[in-house]
Formats: sequence, C-alpha cells, structure tokens
Amino acid sequence: MSRLALIAGLGDLPGAVVDACDTRPLICALDGFAPAHLHPDLTFRLETLGTLVEQLVARDIRRLCMCGTIRRPAVDASAIDAATLPLVPRLMQALSLGDDGALREIIAIFEDAGITVIGAHEAAPALLPPIGVPTRARPGPLVEAEAALGDLISAEQAALDLGQACVIRGSDVVAREDDSGTDQMLSGLANLGEGILYKAEKPGQDRRADLPVIGPHTAEAIRKAGLSGIVLSAGGVMVLDLPATVAALDAAGQFLWIRKRP
Repeated sequence: MSRLALIAGLGDLPGAVVDACDTRPLICALDGFAPAHLHPDLTFRLETLGTLVEQLVARDIRRLCMCGTIRRPAVDASAIDAATLPLVPRLMQALSLGDDGALREIIAIFEDAGITVIGAHEAAPALLPPIGVPTRARPGPLVEAEAALGDLISAEQAALDLGQACVIRGSDVVAREDDSGTDQMLSGLANLGEGILYKAEKPGQDRRADLPVIGPHTAEAIRKAGLSGIVLSAGGVMVLDLPATVAALDAAGQFLWIRKRP
C-alpha cells in the first residue's frame, strides 16, 4: 500500500491519526495552520496548491487524509505559482461555495491527480466508538426526546451549511454551533443544570473531510456548562482518547451516548 499523506490542521486530530498509523505519514500543512505537535514535511499555500499536488505525485503518494481545523485563508493573486494557474477557475469556484462544496472541489482536485482522499476515521478506525453508553451514568427518560430534537436541528443546520452541534435542554434549543466551533459555543454557557450536547455529522455531508470530533476537552466544557451528558451520532463523530473522555465524564457524573440516528 502506498504511503499516506496528511494535510494536517490545528487541534489534536492529526496527532491521533499519526499515532494510529503503522508508518509515519507525510505531513503537509497549510501555511498558518500547522499542527502544534507535528513537524510538517511540506508547507504550502492555497496559491501553491498545484505545486503540492505535483510534489505528492512525485513522491508516489496515492492516499491523502485531510484532518484538523483549517480556516479559509486570504488569497494573494500575485503569489499564485505556475503549477496552480490552471486550477484557478476551480479554486475560485470552491471559494464561492459553502464549506461542504469547497471541500468537495478541493478533494476533486487531488483525486483528478490520482490521489485518493480518505477520511480520518478510515485512517484511524478506532476513533469511531461503537453504539452504546460507555459511561457509568446513563441517559434519563427525557434524553430520547432531546436527541430527536437534535436530529431536527442537525438537518436545519446542514441545510444552511452551519455547525454540527447544538445544546438542547428539554424542548429548548439553547445554543447552535456556528463557524467558531463547539468549544466556543459551550464557553458561552454556564450552570444549566441539565440538557445535552448533541453532535452529529451533517446529513449527506462528504465523510472524507470535516467529520466532527470530541475529546476530553469537550467533557470539561460540558461540565462547566452544567449539562447532563453528550449524545453523538454513531459512525458520524470521532472521539479522541475515548478512555480519558469517559473517565472525565464519569468523574462529573455525566453520560456519553453513542446513538444510531434514525
């Protein structure tokens, strides 16, 4: 099997993917969004994407995983190199689309060069936890209705190309994730006393990029928010360091429910 390359962004996900690989992947980083604990082998700009594609092909890279947080960079037209010029119409089209549409176009550029793009969950399958409740605390009788409301909100947010999480308390939608992310959404909440963090992939989204993630930091954030627990879409949300996440939730008396979405 050919060597894997990562386009590694911010956060802990790239490191988790590297740890899951038998052979160290080739680490590529977009300028300004390099992972904190991984040394990039290649650094590129959007204006030099064509050169990156050529470099990967020259190194016989045939599989690529995009993982970690990357924000849309500003584009300097004067910095576009010769290898990227033929891609400019496609890149301009991508930048005019929402997040999902832009990712699909970027993926298509790599795949047109013979590089198969895979999801982080394919490179590191253990990041997807099995269906069930791994915590000591279990969801109460009202949580099923809260989760069903979360399903509806998830579909609404997908239609608007917004975030992948929300906070539900009874029949109320307390907060919705936007481009600032789950942590920022939760940081604005305190001492709710009950309610859930609901997180799921967008219905119909391309699973090769931007599959949602939680981890121990999420457990700490919902503790501060005073929520009862977390409901995740089975097969649609990755969990970083599941044992540590479960331990943190157990210590706070909160639950984690990996639930099959209807």
